[in-house]
Amino acid sequence: MNSLSNEKTRRGETIPPSIGFAPDAFPEAKSSKTGVSVRYDITPNKSWYVFRASYGREDMASDFLVETGTYTYIPKKYVIKSVWGKKKRFLQSLIPNLVFAYTTKDKAKEYVNDTPSLPFLTYYYNHFVTDDEHKNPPLIVSHDEMAKLVQTTWNKNEHLMFVDPSQCHYKSGENVRIIDGPFIGVEGRVARVAGQQRVVVSLSNIGLIATAYIPSAFIEVIRKNN
Repeated sequence: MNSLSNEKTRRGETIPPSIGFAPDAFPEAKSSKTGVSVRYDITPNKSWYVFRASYGREDMASDFLVETGTYTYIPKKYVIKSVWGKKKRFLQSLIPNLVFAYTTKDKAKEYVNDTPSLPFLTYYYNHFVTDDEHKNPPLIVSHDEMAKLVQTTWNKNEHLMFVDPSQCHYKSGENVRIIDGPFIGVEGRVARVAGQQRVVVSLSNIGLIATAYIPSAFIEVIRKNN
């Protein structure tokens, strides 16, 4: 089934051709409680930390961080639920319990260890490396990967999937770019996921994000000289 007919952008927004490294390509982070907003600005001493908010409290954690001046991003998707016999759209986290925050090392440590309002917040650790104390350090995501994550998930498409490698049946090892449709500009690998052709984007040490169904006509192979 071609799911493109179900794919829509958020009201009033257009599809960006590329996220790249431009700060204004990242959506504004906004507190759902107070309306406070924070724009994304590249700062030398800040990194993308990944936090885990227990029991689905990632929105609560994000609100607090934004209200204290920290830029956050939570990948989300729309889900359709029946309420009193009527179908309605709701937002839910694509990667449960995770909050991505652009902040300094000291501020990240303060949020986790010295903030009474955030007893449920911990680091998401990098289990693939160890530091000098033979411990797993907090996971830090590169700006390039965050840009790809935002580009893939910004439209909150209801057909987005967070998957593990066992769910992906790759067609080839080639990297591709989507050249049309709601996911235009997204780069990844073509795979069959849940019975449909999709483009899969990797988020190191966390997992894989699969787009909605993408027709072959909307895909081009990225050549080395591109």
